[in-house]
Amino acid sequence: MTNNKNRRVVITGLGLVTPLGIGVNDTWTALCAGKSGIGEITRFDASAFQTKIAGEVKGFRAEDFLPKKEAKRMELFISYSVAGARMAIEDSGLKIDSSNENRVGVLTGCGLGGLLILEQNARILDTKGPKRVSPFLIPMLIGNMAPGIISIHLGAKGPNASVATACAAGTHGIGEAFRIIQNGKADAMVTGGMESVITRTCVGGFNAMKALSTRCNDEPEKASRPFDRDRDGFVVGEGSGILIIETLESALERGAKIYAEICGYGMSGDGHHMTAPPPDGEGMARCMTAALEDAGISPNEIDYVNAHGTSTELNDVCETKAIKSVFKDDAYSIPVSSTKSMTGHLLGAAGGIETVFTALAIHEGIMPPTINHDNPDEECDLDYIPNVARKADVKIAMTNSFGFGGTNATLILKKYTS
Repeated sequence: MTNNKNRRVVITGLGLVTPLGIGVNDTWTALCAGKSGIGEITRFDASAFQTKIAGEVKGFRAEDFLPKKEAKRMELFISYSVAGARMAIEDSGLKIDSSNENRVGVLTGCGLGGLLILEQNARILDTKGPKRVSPFLIPMLIGNMAPGIISIHLGAKGPNASVATACAAGTHGIGEAFRIIQNGKADAMVTGGMESVITRTCVGGFNAMKALSTRCNDEPEKASRPFDRDRDGFVVGEGSGILIIETLESALERGAKIYAEICGYGMSGDGHHMTAPPPDGEGMARCMTAALEDAGISPNEIDYVNAHGTSTELNDVCETKAIKSVFKDDAYSIPVSSTKSMTGHLLGAAGGIETVFTALAIHEGIMPPTINHDNPDEECDLDYIPNVARKADVKIAMTNSFGFGGTNATLILKKYTS
């Protein structure tokens, strides 16, 4: 089949594993209440580290979603992805069988993959020798094992791939899945992002870059404060956000619930620096503009922006400048929030989880807040929905993700209307 951009793509299923809860209801309720999912690190002894806090998923049992034997040997990021996929497919009511299995694919994003199993086996290699290295090291290390295992469990035999674009991976994954359906190569896709790298190597590496918050170890829930004057770095989080997206025709035939329609996808590269965006946010702005043009939507039609909003000095200023560049005078009247203020920065999972949040903002008519926004920054002067969620009729929304290497992704979602 040839490219047909008239093929409308809608979101019909959602699954979440986050520091705020397991499942959409628990996470969304906590998010709208302005609760923080950030606490002390329990995965390892962090006493020697500058940062001792993270957004850990709590109470997750892999065996609730996987056979017990399989769950024991599965890396957490894969377990989170299977859990999210199972929740999303159940929510959507989509049945995968011999009649459609080749037309349902899986495409997800992951930034770092199996960092924990790599750490563990590096120690084993050094202390016990190569014969003791786990035969599961390589399969559980690679990011594309998440869509692979999802496809095995769901029986989805259509297009299968993973993208690794750092903190933009989840959004790129959804955007590419959207394109696959538009291009007629599949009728439905399981898509989103996942990550679980709350490890010594990850925290140590980000500390060495001076990227993580270090001031609020005693008050972890206050550490992530996007766009606030007193922000001092991001807080690493983990989880998965998985969506079922499909053709509008398929959704209507099934009588499926439609959360939102995906109508635009933009990408850009900064071509500037390994980790820092251009000071004027020019690459981010081009990405947002590309998504708006792809959707055929004017900037003044956007009702809400779910920002990348990492709580770092550079990102928050640059994203604010980029929003002003794209939306001009309208920038001051468009509500913008960073849900990372509650979840922490979920790296490769961020785009998947935040696209779910954006779809829910449209479907539920609630814009989540930016918590810990207590002290305005002169350079961050937009409406960041400070501290309290806001009810609103959100017809069209934008969600941004930007990653190291200068890779940028933006999606435009809108309320479904016939």
